[in-house]
Amino acid sequence: MKSVLPTLLRRLVSPRPPAASRFPETIDLGGRSLPVVVRPHAAARRITMRLAPGGEAVRLTVPPRVSPTLVAAFLDRHAGWVRERLAGAPPLDLVAPGTLLPFRGGTLRCRHETGRRAARIEANGPGDHGLTVGGDPARFARRVRDALKREARGDLEAAVAGHAQAVGLAPRAIALKDTVSRWGSCTADRRLAFSWRIVMAPPFALDYLAAHEVAHFREMNHGPRFWALCRELCPDMDRGRAWLKSEGASLHRFRFD
Repeated sequence: MKSVLPTLLRRLVSPRPPAASRFPETIDLGGRSLPVVVRPHAAARRITMRLAPGGEAVRLTVPPRVSPTLVAAFLDRHAGWVRERLAGAPPLDLVAPGTLLPFRGGTLRCRHETGRRAARIEANGPGDHGLTVGGDPARFARRVRDALKREARGDLEAAVAGHAQAVGLAPRAIALKDTVSRWGSCTADRRLAFSWRIVMAPPFALDYLAAHEVAHFREMNHGPRFWALCRELCPDMDRGRAWLKSEGASLHRFRFD
């Protein structure tokens, strides 16, 4: 009969590690729950919290290696603060015919035209554009979103290509998302992801974002060498970074569902 002693000894010496803890994904507000987006940040020294535009989610910035238990306790203590802010949060604007959207630093007026198949963007003047879409009026907002995503992909691919050539490395993939916690990301194998809403920002902000993520091809950190490379790729870096910090949240006030 095979002895079970070696197996028992291995279990005693090397116990199975507990399952990895996860940050809370929602906050209980007493009859209502709200999504929670947790973003660890290397420079954070304490937990900070803010409400996403329209009250769609709670965003937390936390120090590295903070415990999920501590985050859960923080949310529990500040549930009242969230309820107060929700009561005063302006509702999100549902995109509809006649909506005026920000677009490449200018404006984009959305129109519906019965019988039109393909969405079309036309320039009416400097910084003034019109977008005409057709199809089912109930899908108007989603068709506007799809048109913006196509424009965003074209702008981002062009900006990334220029910066990638400068660093001598090409991206593996470029994905578009609708994230509220970050404008872009880069993995160690050079897979990029961007919020498509960046197409509504001025071109200098989009260029900074593309340069920021491409700089991670060489420096997967936010140290001095990273920022030096980012500035080399995008000399107007400070203006783009400041715009996203002060104005970027406003691009999330529009609903496309």
